[in-house]
Amino acid sequence: MILLLGLICILCGEPGLCLEEHEGFTFDGDIRRFAVATNTVYIATQEKLYQLSHDLVLVRSLTLRGILRDGTDMGGAQFNRVSDSAQWNSTFSINVLLPFVGNESLISCGGTDGGCGYCEVLDLKDISKSLHSEQIQVGPVERSDASVAVLVNVKKDPTKSETFILTAVQSEKEKLEKCGSDLQTVNLYNTDNDEKKGGIFSLSDLYGTPSIRVKDVDVEFVDGFQISSTIYLLSNVRSGSGNNRVRLIWLEGKSSKTQTLKSFRGATLRVSDVGGEHSRLVASSVIPGGPPVLWSGVFSVDGTGTNTELLVFDISPDLTGNTDSDPDFCSRACSAWSKPTTMTLKPKSVLFRQSYMTSVLAVKQKTWMVFFIGTANGQLIKLAVDKNYHTTCPRVLYRASDNRPVFPKIHLDQVDHKHVYVALRNQMKHVPVSNCSTYRNVHECLSAQDPYCVWCNSKNSCTFEDDCKDSERLSTPDDFQQKVVSYKLVKNNTGQLSLIIQTHLTVKQTDQLNFACQFPGVTCRIGPSSQFPQCTCILTNSTLPAKGLHYTVRFTLGTLTLTEQLKLNNINGSPRPVLSQECVESGCSWSPDSCLWANQSQGNDSICQTVRSGVNFSRPDISSITPSVVSFYGRNHAVLSGHNLSEVTRVRIQSDMTCTPKESPVWNNTGVNLTFHIPSTDSKGVVKVCVVLPDGSCHGNSKVTYQSSPSCIKTEPSSTWFSGKRIITLIGPNLEFVEEVIHSHNPQEVRVPRNSNSQNLTYETAAAENTRSAFFSSVSLKVANKTLECSTNFTYYPDPEFITFTSTKTGNEVLISLQKKEDELDMTPAELSVWGVQDGKQYPCIMKDKETNKKTEFFNCQIKKTAVSKFQHLMIKYGDKTLTLLQKSPQVPFLMLLVLLLIPVIIVVVVIVYRNQQKKLTARMNRRMEDLELDIRNDIRQGFVDLQTEKADLMENVGAIPFLDYKHFASRIFFPESDSLMTSCINDIGQDAVKVQLDECCQGLSRLIQDQLFLTTMVHALEGQKSFTIKDKCALASLLTVALHSNLSYLTSVMEVLLRDLIQQNSSGQPKLLLRRTQSIVEKLLTNWMSICLYGFLRENVGQHLFLMVSALTQQIAKGPVDCVTEKALYTLSEDWLLWQAQDFSSLKLNVLFAVGSDGQVSEPLEVNALSCDTVEQVKEKILSTFRAKFGFPYNAPLKEIRIEYEKNGCFVLLEEVDATSEVIGDVTMLNTLEHYKIPDGATIKLLSKNTHPPLSPQGSVKDEENFSVRYFHLIDPDVVEEQRKNSERKKLKLKEVHLTKLLSTKVAVHSFVENLFKSIWGMQHNKAPLTVKYFFDFLDAQADNVKITDPDVLHIWKTNSLPLRFWVNILKNPQFVFDIEKTPHLDGCLSVIAQAFMDSFSLSEIQLGKHAPTNKLLYAKDIPKFKQEVKLYYKRIREQSPITDSEVQNFLQEESKKHENEFNEAGALRELYKFIQKYFTEVVELENMKHFISHKMITDHQW
Repeated sequence: MILLLGLICILCGEPGLCLEEHEGFTFDGDIRRFAVATNTVYIATQEKLYQLSHDLVLVRSLTLRGILRDGTDMGGAQFNRVSDSAQWNSTFSINVLLPFVGNESLISCGGTDGGCGYCEVLDLKDISKSLHSEQIQVGPVERSDASVAVLVNVKKDPTKSETFILTAVQSEKEKLEKCGSDLQTVNLYNTDNDEKKGGIFSLSDLYGTPSIRVKDVDVEFVDGFQISSTIYLLSNVRSGSGNNRVRLIWLEGKSSKTQTLKSFRGATLRVSDVGGEHSRLVASSVIPGGPPVLWSGVFSVDGTGTNTELLVFDISPDLTGNTDSDPDFCSRACSAWSKPTTMTLKPKSVLFRQSYMTSVLAVKQKTWMVFFIGTANGQLIKLAVDKNYHTTCPRVLYRASDNRPVFPKIHLDQVDHKHVYVALRNQMKHVPVSNCSTYRNVHECLSAQDPYCVWCNSKNSCTFEDDCKDSERLSTPDDFQQKVVSYKLVKNNTGQLSLIIQTHLTVKQTDQLNFACQFPGVTCRIGPSSQFPQCTCILTNSTLPAKGLHYTVRFTLGTLTLTEQLKLNNINGSPRPVLSQECVESGCSWSPDSCLWANQSQGNDSICQTVRSGVNFSRPDISSITPSVVSFYGRNHAVLSGHNLSEVTRVRIQSDMTCTPKESPVWNNTGVNLTFHIPSTDSKGVVKVCVVLPDGSCHGNSKVTYQSSPSCIKTEPSSTWFSGKRIITLIGPNLEFVEEVIHSHNPQEVRVPRNSNSQNLTYETAAAENTRSAFFSSVSLKVANKTLECSTNFTYYPDPEFITFTSTKTGNEVLISLQKKEDELDMTPAELSVWGVQDGKQYPCIMKDKETNKKTEFFNCQIKKTAVSKFQHLMIKYGDKTLTLLQKSPQVPFLMLLVLLLIPVIIVVVVIVYRNQQKKLTARMNRRMEDLELDIRNDIRQGFVDLQTEKADLMENVGAIPFLDYKHFASRIFFPESDSLMTSCINDIGQDAVKVQLDECCQGLSRLIQDQLFLTTMVHALEGQKSFTIKDKCALASLLTVALHSNLSYLTSVMEVLLRDLIQQNSSGQPKLLLRRTQSIVEKLLTNWMSICLYGFLRENVGQHLFLMVSALTQQIAKGPVDCVTEKALYTLSEDWLLWQAQDFSSLKLNVLFAVGSDGQVSEPLEVNALSCDTVEQVKEKILSTFRAKFGFPYNAPLKEIRIEYEKNGCFVLLEEVDATSEVIGDVTMLNTLEHYKIPDGATIKLLSKNTHPPLSPQGSVKDEENFSVRYFHLIDPDVVEEQRKNSERKKLKLKEVHLTKLLSTKVAVHSFVENLFKSIWGMQHNKAPLTVKYFFDFLDAQADNVKITDPDVLHIWKTNSLPLRFWVNILKNPQFVFDIEKTPHLDGCLSVIAQAFMDSFSLSEIQLGKHAPTNKLLYAKDIPKFKQEVKLYYKRIREQSPITDSEVQNFLQEESKKHENEFNEAGALRELYKFIQKYFTEVVELENMKHFISHKMITDHQW
């Protein structure tokens, strides 16, 4: 049955059974506070504040880290928030979180580490926007669950009201005094920033600073809320004697703070008339819909939280008594001796008793009250209560797999009112208020008596009421009913029998008019009084048949039909326990000893509960149940012990959470012991257990506790040997509930735990048969009928290999040293049992320790009290395997003579055999040489053929080019090695970046850097510091670029000044080295400036050619074999990445089918080109690449979520990277290829994904494993001895030089793309170079004239270093700066060859190349002269071009600034820039003094 329910849960997605599966959000830290406002949820954790949508989708987050300065006193403390990556010394801990919808703000208050109070007012729609912040104490200093904060409205006059923050805090006098605060117990704070009223967070009003104080008692506030103009505060008050009282305070929201706080009156809530001194209020929720004001509270009746009750009180305010007259609180002069009495409120009803309740939320649904109750063991329980306080059966809506408690507050989703927010430690769950869809028919829907659910006729399903509009529907009545249909049998004075049927339904008024009853198969006539909700059937016979009467009643309401099966019993016989129940169920009435006809007023069955028979059964008694604590999945084969159990037929389990008890059959009943299954349950907690006799009576009162399910998070050790029986320890919670352990490789063999407790479990592993290489096996836990997966991997390795042993005699003891080959098992001495064996007698050896040396493990053990010094062999036992180990010893002396006699004979035989073998070897060598010569000839011929027939047939239509937008392009060039700086300096859509608030220092810096003299002098000052590294210089240059990006004209003028200074420094030394490397700030600044100004030219003129060249190179590489491990390829431009060891391969065309549904449907075949030497991973990549190229968009599943299968003989075989058939050479495993699986040309491959086959889980690639390149190989054989090879033919002689022609053939294939790219760079559209290039080259010409440089070669080098070397080479080698692509190490090597050819084209020197020259130089040797001529012409045409005017440059730069405004976070850049200046502040000021006194004054004025 349990398996059937599990199957229904999987197929139907039934949340009522799959209680752990609910929408949710997991946070980095534990939840401190959370609040709900309209369509947004706000959560404060230990280090972050989150803003989530109503369905728990992250909108943004805000760090709570910051810098706390001068925190010694309240006046000097300053807390400033910093970014996630910045240094911090304090955390803002939020204790008050109040959404103020009226003015669209979020009020957050609390304390800082080592400091005192701090408050922030944030934008309600965007918490990254701060509206106000202040160092002030509002609410508790530290986290306190004994404090309350709530927004209240106080009416100033009939038309105007004002909102205040009311805080009620537990006394923290020492902490408040430390922070200089005079807060009292209850305070009112302003929410308006009007200075006339004291400003925001002010406590005062026109009459002073009012408050409510506490007398000599300890108060713990639980809840506070406002209804109309009355404010309610609930608290626990503990007196000096230790007794606890639950107190209620009423406040009237009058014209001012003073009047409001002085108006308080109090009452005491009494849980029970007897005792109650230890009762505590745990949680609170007002019930909507008053008056009267009904309120529900969870009370701990014993003070410990174990025994808790849900009670309802009427807390309507009594405003007739005296104000400010209370034994515990006062607002004016407090007298400890004054103890006025207060009124006492008693509960209207005790609704529910359940252990460990922690929270409650009350909701009104029609006439019903619905309570959502949280517990300390992670459950959310729903309880529906009618207007007469009659409860329906409680239902568990959510159940955590562990014991994390539910947060004290539960909130309703204010958008759809169909979900509640439940917080558990670091998780927030969005739980539906009802699971209407789980009720499969009208009977189940209505019997559930769920106020949220109706049976919708048009949908023929159980739905929420607002989901069934304009349709006939049935719903539960306004009060509790045990059955949907009840009936009674009435006999009048004439003996006539009438069957009166009553329906307990709620329907529309119009549908009631169409009510009708039918009784098919029963002879009766419908009574005249039949109308909704009742109908009468008058029977034609005055007596019932002896066997009773079965009949069907069919109700019709419009087009909706409801059918009920009923049975009338003829009740006879002596009284027995079930007789009274049968009587009432048959529609009759039960008297104290007989069954009578019902009359119009009879029909209740309360008297039946007390009737018991006198049948003689021995009364059974329960002594114990083993186990008595189980998980909520139940337990198989539990044992119940007791006395007089022989007549027991069933075991009944009754919970407070279930209205219908569960029963389990028994077996192996010996009279004192019996066996039964403890069933699963939806809830955690204690249930009652009794045993059932044949007469239906139940005896005994034992208990079983349901707890959370087990889970394992770690295995020690994490491996075992093939033969099994290794003792493994699983670590995790609740492991004592595990009944069996299962391994995935052998699920039929279950392992019973050796021993277990709440934290760990030990068991013996199952054996692995018919396997040679290591493999993974997942571990599962069997709990009752549920199988739970462990979260860790488990590895099987070959059995340990013992080599030999040595023995050493010392006195009467022998030390044994056992040698074992080193492996991955990490075997310990405790896992070995060793005996020394001599003359058939065994001597136990006590294990001592273990040592490892040169891949050999030495286990040392000791045999005590023995005269034996040498042993014939050792007997070794590990797991369940026993083996014998012989000692390698020298030959005995008498054999030496025999050996000497045999030596001459052996020599003669060896000579004869040697001569024969020599002849065979010579013949074999001749054949091998011929084969080798033939192979080399074939390789050379194939290379020649490839070179002569190679065509540039690479696909040029690559679809849309994935250009990066400007800000990401620029930021990757600005900050190539700093992701943190890149993130802080750009504004991304949807990025949860903290908005940087500029303090006065940074605002001053923003003004100062607009001063050119200050900025250039500051740059020189910083560059003059020895500790200012090149990395710092580059970062500073890029930060300046971002900070001044909105004013590129100014940035350009600063760069020119710095360049002039740099040229002046280098002109007298070696001017040719200028701008060759990035060793100064201005050189990096120039790189950034070129990137900004040439971005448009790059994207419009060069980008397409660059992308085509990269795509062509990638396609050419993929045409031949690529080694999956080393990434070397047969087709490449770089000799370092040449795969010259590649074996023979062939091209294959595969017909790939894509699974498009879970029922076996597939798509039309897609033809994919592959190679026989491709691995499974490479085939997947080629399939996805072909799919994207053909259809223009990527496949809907990533590589790790797909599998491929090969159709063989009508069946599909799964293709895996490594499996049991993989070839192993030594300790290295070869990755499976298409050739390994013998897949022919034209084969059919089917692709499955997680989307189409949900049971599929993401597959980890072997590339993700540690030491991947050491443990696996593909096309390059590992270096192992020849004897370890299974296939000796794999090792063929390959010469690298033979395959160098592949470099040339690759160059030929992509040459046209390279040429087009180069020409797009130095080509001049409309005979004009880009404005930036012309302007800067003219600038360099002018500077050369200024420093009297006339050598044209120097100018050529300056221009080459500033443009091709500084910008274009960077782009050629890093296309990922321009496009959204991934650059592999192999592709990087090929691009370096092209970039080298590009720079050689700008060189003035002639390079003499010989046969020993590097191949990357030789490859383009014939093309370089032509390229050089084109470059010279390019420089000449730029020089001859008409000059660019200053106005043209200024207009261009202004357009660029405007085009990309708001794309960079200039404020964030200023903050980072400030850190550099702050570090070298003294040096900057000193240099400023010498050059610019005014700038120094500006600095000091801003107090850096």
